[in-house]
Amino acid sequence: MSIDLKGAARIVASVHGRLDISDPEFERGLAEAVLASYGRSGLIELYARFSAGDGMMDTMMRRVIWRNLVRQCGAGLQVGTGAVFRHPETFEFGDGVFIGAQAHIQGRHDGTCVLGEKVWIGPQAFLDARNLVMGDFVGWGPGAKILGSTHSAIPADVPIVRTDLVIEPVVIEAWADIGTNATILPGVTVGKGAIVGAGAVVTQNVEPFSIVAGVPAKFLRWRTDSELVRAAEQKNGTIQ
Repeated sequence: MSIDLKGAARIVASVHGRLDISDPEFERGLAEAVLASYGRSGLIELYARFSAGDGMMDTMMRRVIWRNLVRQCGAGLQVGTGAVFRHPETFEFGDGVFIGAQAHIQGRHDGTCVLGEKVWIGPQAFLDARNLVMGDFVGWGPGAKILGSTHSAIPADVPIVRTDLVIEPVVIEAWADIGTNATILPGVTVGKGAIVGAGAVVTQNVEPFSIVAGVPAKFLRWRTDSELVRAAEQKNGTIQ
């Protein structure tokens, strides 16, 4: 049996970026009651009971627990199964943040992790979030990583893993889109509306509304509306 996939590409409306954001009224009272009963340390243990389930109750309880643990949390937080966190007391989330299944957000006791409105973090992502800021409407592909620190490797006569850590800020500006399995290295700023290709290793700043890809990532071209429309038309067989 042969299958003709010519013209199979199609354009559909996005979902996450257009969601109306709200939480049920009762959840705020539930969050307060759970915190009063368990305390912050107890909530971390309680999280294990709800971290892996796909049901409505598990999903709601993950949101309730995260809301109590983070420094600031907007409405509509969604946390996927198996998501892992460290030092959530340093996290600040805007409205409509989505954390995918098995994502890992690693904060630091004296650090800062800010995720803006409608940020979408894909499954199995790893964020070294000890000095991280993401702007609004950032898309973060599955398995993509941020590394926020490196060992100094000084002095050279001791194991590198024993040398001091150098923590550098990572900034992902609003509207940027980071491809699957890409890696952002310490000290990098990805500019507004930029696209980082899948599997790219970004070692230096990315200009706003640019497209970069490769290892190490290199500038390919600027984003333009006409270019995007033409690419869509080519995929759909409208033009040759």
